[in-house]
Amino acid sequence: MMLAGWDRQVVAIGADGYAMFGYGMWHHRARGTQTPLHARAVCLRDGEGNTLYFCCLDLGYVSHAVREGVVAGLSARIPGFDEAQLVVTCTHTHSGPGGCSHEALYNVVTPGFNTQHFTAVVTAAVDAIENAVRALAPTELSLHEGRFDDETEVAWNRSVHAHNRNPDVEKRSGSQTHLAIDRGMRVIGLRRDGRLQALLSFFGVHATALGNRLERLDADNKGYAARHAEASLRDAGASDPVAIFAQATAGDVSPHYHGPGQSTRRNAIVGEAEYAYARTNGERQSDLALRIVATDGSSLDGAIDAIFGYADFDHIAVDPRHANGRTDATTSEPCQGVAFFQGTPVDGPGIGVALAGVARLVAGFLKRRRLRRLASETPEQRAYYERLYAAQGTKSILLEAGKKVILGQPLAKILLPDLVDPVIGELKRQVRIGAIVDSPLVPSVLPLQIVTIGPLALVCMPGEFTTTAGARLERTVREVLVRRGITTAQICTYSNDYMGYVTTNEEYQAQAYEGGHTIYGQWTLGAFQTRVEAFAVQLGTPAVSRTHDRTTRPAAVPAEELALRTDIPAPGTKPQALLPSS
Repeated sequence: MMLAGWDRQVVAIGADGYAMFGYGMWHHRARGTQTPLHARAVCLRDGEGNTLYFCCLDLGYVSHAVREGVVAGLSARIPGFDEAQLVVTCTHTHSGPGGCSHEALYNVVTPGFNTQHFTAVVTAAVDAIENAVRALAPTELSLHEGRFDDETEVAWNRSVHAHNRNPDVEKRSGSQTHLAIDRGMRVIGLRRDGRLQALLSFFGVHATALGNRLERLDADNKGYAARHAEASLRDAGASDPVAIFAQATAGDVSPHYHGPGQSTRRNAIVGEAEYAYARTNGERQSDLALRIVATDGSSLDGAIDAIFGYADFDHIAVDPRHANGRTDATTSEPCQGVAFFQGTPVDGPGIGVALAGVARLVAGFLKRRRLRRLASETPEQRAYYERLYAAQGTKSILLEAGKKVILGQPLAKILLPDLVDPVIGELKRQVRIGAIVDSPLVPSVLPLQIVTIGPLALVCMPGEFTTTAGARLERTVREVLVRRGITTAQICTYSNDYMGYVTTNEEYQAQAYEGGHTIYGQWTLGAFQTRVEAFAVQLGTPAVSRTHDRTTRPAAVPAEELALRTDIPAPGTKPQALLPSS
C-alpha cells in the first residue's frame, strides 16, 4: 500500500491594486477578494521510498522563479529532496496575482516583479508540501475515468475552425464546439479505511469564467470545484479533505459558450452573475469527479519514478516522425503573432480588427524585405532570418521576443505613443531605464517531466496545450512506456513554468489566438514530442543508467535589471518602500 498525505494552505496575498495575470489588461487589477486562493498539495511515497510531491496553486501560471523558490524551500526542509519528484502546477485562474516571474513580458502589466506576491506563493506551496509529507500514512490509491455527457454545459472549443484542420479528429460545426474537446476526466482517489479522503482530478478547461472587468481575487471555476468537492467529502465524514482540480488540454477550451450568438450570450453574464457562473461551472466539474471516483477504478499501488530536465527550445531539430516527414523542421527564437495580440473573441478580446490588419501588412512587408535582402546580410543574420521564417511559417510576427523587436523596431524605438496603451507606456519606461537589456522577455529553456505511479504516467508540461496537441503528446509517451506496464498517460499542463501555447502544426496554420501564441513556431509540438519521447525512453531504463541532459538550465536573469523592475508601486498608490529582490 502507498503512503500518502495532503494539505491545503492559503496564499496570503492582499488585493493591493496590482494587475492580475491572464488577460494582460492594464485595468484588470485586484481591489478586493471574492474567494481565498490556495496551494493544495498531495505527497505520495512507494515502498522503496520514492516520492512524488504534487502541488497545485490557485494561480494563473507557474514561473521558473516560483519553481526554483519551492525547490529551495523544500531542499532546506526535507532531507534527500529530489527536484525531479516535484510537480508545481496551477489552475490557471485569470483572477490571481501577477508579478511572479523574472522574465519581463508577462510582468509588464502588473507592473514588474512583485516580491510580496512571489513570497506568498512560494511560502504557501512549501508549507502545503511539507505538511503533506508530515501527514504520510497508508492510503489506497485508485484511478478512475469518466466523461461529461454531451448535454452538460461545461466547456466549448473556442477555435473550432483550427481544430477541424487536424486529420485525426471528427470535424465539428460551429454549433458543435462542445464536442470538439476532450470531455473525459481522470480522477485519482485517495482512501483510508475505505473512506475517500482526497482526490486529484484532471480535466482541461480555461479558468476564465470570470472576465477582465472584475476586480477581485478569485480561484475561478477550478477553485470553486475544489471547494465544493472538499465540502462534500467533509460532509461524508472525511477529515481535512483536499481536492485538487488540475488542468489538462485547456489550450483551446473555454468555459463559455462558443457558437452562433456567442457574444450576446457572454455579454448577458456580467458582474456578480460571473461569479455565480464560475461557481456553477466548477460544481459541475466537482459533481463529475465525485461520481467518477465512486465507481470501480484501477489500483495505483505501484512504484513511483520520475525524470526531469530542461531543453532549449530556441533551436530544436524535430524528428521527422513528428514533423509530417520533414527532415528540416526546427523551432526558432520565440515570436508572438498578430493573432496573439488580437486575443480571443469571447474570453479576452485584444487589439481591434483595423489595427491588427495594419500590423499584418507591416509584418508581411518586413518579412518580404528581409528575405529579399538575405544575400547582403551577415552569415549570422542570414541564418537567423532563414530559420526564423521557416519555423514561424504563416505567422504574422508582431513581436520577436528573442531579439526584443516589434515590427522591425527595437523596443526602445516603438513608434506607438505611451498614451495609446498604458502597457506600451510601462514597457517603454522599463526599456528606457535599462531594465530589459539582457533580460529575456519570455523563457526559452523549458522544463520537461514525466512521473509514473504504477501504470499511470503524468506528463507534466509548461504552457497551454490544445485538445489535439495534448492527445498526440500523451500517445507519444504511452507508445514508449507501454513496454514497462504504463497503460495510461495523462498530460498535466501549466506545470513548472509558463511559455504560451502549443498547437498542432495543422492548427497553427489557421493562426487563431492559440497559434499566434505558439511562440517557437509551427513545429513546437513536434519539438515537445521529440524531447519528451527521448525522456520516456530514458525512464524505461534503471535510474543509475540514465544519460539524459541534467546540465541545461535557464540562465539567471541579470540581478541589476530585475531590481529596476521589482516592487514598482501599483498605479494609483503611493510609492512603497522597496523590498529586496528575490
